Amino acid sequence: MGDKKVYSIIVITGIILISLFLIIMNKNKLNELVGNVVEVNDRYFVVDSEDGKYKFSYLSERDITEKSNITIKYKGKLDEENINKMDSYTLTKETVSIIDKLESNGIFSAFYNMAKERLDEMSLDEKIGQLLLVRVPDGDAVEAVKKYQFGGYVLFERDFRNKTKDEVYQTIKSYQDASIVPMIMATDEEGGRVVRASSNPKLRSTPFLSSQELYKKGGLDLIAEDTIDKSKFLKDLGINVNLAPVVDVVTDSNAYMYNRSLGEDTSTTSKYAEEVIKASKTEDVSYVLKHFPGYSNNSDTHTGTSVDSRTLDEIKENDLPPFKAGIDAMAEAVLVSHNIVESIEKDTPASLSKNVHEMLRQELVFSGVIITDDLDMLATKNSTDLYLNALKAGNDMLIVTDFDEAFDSIKTAVNDNTIDTETVDKAALRILAWKYYKILFPTKS
Repeated sequence: MGDKKVYSIIVITGIILISLFLIIMNKNKLNELVGNVVEVNDRYFVVDSEDGKYKFSYLSERDITEKSNITIKYKGKLDEENINKMDSYTLTKETVSIIDKLESNGIFSAFYNMAKERLDEMSLDEKIGQLLLVRVPDGDAVEAVKKYQFGGYVLFERDFRNKTKDEVYQTIKSYQDASIVPMIMATDEEGGRVVRASSNPKLRSTPFLSSQELYKKGGLDLIAEDTIDKSKFLKDLGINVNLAPVVDVVTDSNAYMYNRSLGEDTSTTSKYAEEVIKASKTEDVSYVLKHFPGYSNNSDTHTGTSVDSRTLDEIKENDLPPFKAGIDAMAEAVLVSHNIVESIEKDTPASLSKNVHEMLRQELVFSGVIITDDLDMLATKNSTDLYLNALKAGNDMLIVTDFDEAFDSIKTAVNDNTIDTETVDKAALRILAWKYYKILFPTKS
C-alpha cells in the first residue's frame, strides 16, 4: 500500500510539473498573427485578421500605417478587448491597390477595375508599350505594333497624303488588327494651318477652317457645329483622338501660336474650350486640350528653347482658366508644352516639370490622361534621361518618334530600379481606363 501511495504521489507530482512546464513554455512561445492594419492612433493600432480584430501597443518604431499588411509575433493569448503587447512585427507589403492611388471620383474611375484586370494580365513590355504614342514609322508600322504593342499612333500629313478614304481606313485597321489592346489613333486636325487629314482633297473638298475664322463667321455656335463635323470626318477614317483644340490665350498677332489659337481673351477662350469639349462628346472622337499651362506669346519649341518669364499670378489669371473650363466640361486628355515656365519650375520644360503636372492634377483637379508634346522637338530632344524624366514628371503618354530608344530607356530604368514599376502601372492603368471609357475594347456578350 505504501509503495502504491508513493507511486501515485510521484505520478501526480510529475503531471503537475509537466503542466506547469507547458504553461510556462506556452507563455514564452512566440505565436504569429497575420492581418491588415485598419486603424492607427497615438496609443495603439488595430489589426484585422481571420481570428478577429486586435489592438496592439507600439514598439519604438512608428512606421505602421493604415492598409499595411503586417505579421506580428506575440506570446500568450490575445485579448480582443484590451491592448496587446507584441514581441516583433514585419510589414510585408502595402496592400493599397494601384486603383486607390488614382482619383476615386476621376473621369475614368468607373473603369479602373476593368483596367486593373487587364493590367494584371500584361507583361512589363506590354505595359511600357501602352505609354508610347508613336509617330507612325517610315518602316513596317504593322510589325512595330506587333513587337511593342504601342498605346497608340499619331498620324501626320504624310500618312494621309494622296490616299483615298478607304485606303486610310484600311491602313489604320491594319494597325488595330496587329494590336492586342485597342490603340489610340490620333492626329492634329486643328483647322487652319494644322490640317493633317483634311489637307488631302481626296478626303475632303476643303480643309477645315481655323478657330479664328469660324469664330468670326458664326461664333461659338459655328465652332460647335464644326467640332461635330470634324469628329464625324475623323471617325470615318478610323481616328479616335484629335490633338486639338488649342486653348492657349494668345493675343499678339506676331506670336508663334497666334494663328493656331482663337486669338481672343481669357474669358472667350474659356468658353471656346468648354464648347469644343461638350460638342465632342456627341461623337466617338476625344479632344485634347493643349498646350498646358498655356503657350501665350512664346517662341516655337519645335526649333529651340522657349522661356516664359511671366509671374505665376499672370499665368493663373490669364492662361489656366481655359484649361479649367475644358476639364470641367469633361476633357479626357491634356497635352503639355515644352515651354520653360520660370515661375513654376526654372530651367525645366513644362513637359518634364513635376511642378507643372502637380498643378494640373491638384489645382485644376484633372484626372484624365496627360500627354507630352512631341519629345522629338528640339526644346527637349537633347535632354538627359528624357523619357524617364517625362514619366517621373507625371505624364501618362509620351509622344515619341524614336520608339526603340524610348522603350529601351524605360525598360532598363525599371529593371535597375531607376524608376519604380508603380509609375509605369499607374500610367498604363489610366490609359487602359481611358480606352474602356471610349469603348474601344470589344463589348462582352
